[in-house]
Amino acid sequence: MNFKLWLSLILAALALIFIIQNAAVVELHFLFWTVSMSRLVWMFLLLAIGFLIGWLLHSLHALRKK
Repeated sequence: MNFKLWLSLILAALALIFIIQNAAVVELHFLFWTVSMSRLVWMFLLLAIGFLIGWLLHSLHALRKK
């Protein structure tokens, strides 16, 4: 396997460990809304959104290269 794959797997594992250790329920306030959710769910959503944005930006960059 190549270096980028190993690095991605290690970073994903570290992120997963960090998320699992932060499972407390927190309240999120945004404008007029208040939401109570597990910090684990919140961090997982942010991580998933980050991966999605990175993948989309990479795909857009590869498309423009062609």
